Amino acid sequence: MAETPNYSEDSIRSLDWKEHIRLRPGMYIGKLGDGSAHDDGIYVLLKEIVDNSIDEFVMGSGRTIEINISEHKVAVRDYGRGIPLGKVIDCVSKINTGGKYDSKAFQKSVGLNGVGTKAVNALSSNFVVQSYRDGRTKIAEFEKGELIRDEPEKETTQRNGTAINFIPDDSIFRNYRFIPEFVDNMIWNYVFLNSGLTVNFNGQKYFSERGLYDLLVRNADTETIRYPIIHLKGEDIEIAMTHGQQYGEEYYSFVNGQNTTQGGTHQAAFREAVVKTVREFFKKEYDASDIRASIVAAISIKVQEPV
Repeated sequence: MAETPNYSEDSIRSLDWKEHIRLRPGMYIGKLGDGSAHDDGIYVLLKEIVDNSIDEFVMGSGRTIEINISEHKVAVRDYGRGIPLGKVIDCVSKINTGGKYDSKAFQKSVGLNGVGTKAVNALSSNFVVQSYRDGRTKIAEFEKGELIRDEPEKETTQRNGTAINFIPDDSIFRNYRFIPEFVDNMIWNYVFLNSGLTVNFNGQKYFSERGLYDLLVRNADTETIRYPIIHLKGEDIEIAMTHGQQYGEEYYSFVNGQNTTQGGTHQAAFREAVVKTVREFFKKEYDASDIRASIVAAISIKVQEPV
């Protein structure tokens, strides 16, 4: 019979933020993997950092993001407002610390939980953050979430913004490597969802002027579509759609910039609306499956508190 473990006061442990993230990384970033799948952890780390830069763009600060990936090192530089210098360390190392809890400051933000950047920090063998703000700069360096360098503020001539460099910890992401195609697709989605944003990735420029219209042009076979792409855009919703020659239905759906690959209520509502609109226009009860057959559509919505 197995021996019953002793359960006493000595059995109770309290973990600090970085220990818990490193012990249970899946709670924070999902699967780990080695980079061979598009949703492996190293791409989540990259996305968590870039999402913050996207939020700055959405708020009207910084129209360019630079991303460089060399071997295992990732560098992201934006030209937003920069992290307030007195809070640089807190913003990357204290759970639930951030500037997005006040909905007036960051309505419909990509990231709201105050955890993302801290998870990147804890799961990186090296993590360096530098903020440039109003002619001054602050830099801090971490190893596996542990602060190892805290430089005093100093003057700078660099433009406002934030630069983050990190190396995913290979003891967690074993034998990992970034596959350029996966990063390429991620960045295209960023620019399609944020018209006017420029992203430079390893020297290549990504830019979209027409948003989801451009997404369909890139992903659909434009030589076989049955009619020109319909593109509608409002304050919190954007759609692009056409019908092609392929079998079935094809959707690209997003909520607050997140690619909802499993669909959701927004996609279901769109599918219903297409059927209703066609039936009302022609005043005939066409079968829903016939109306949606071979549809290719992209849907993006923004909501303040997505469920």
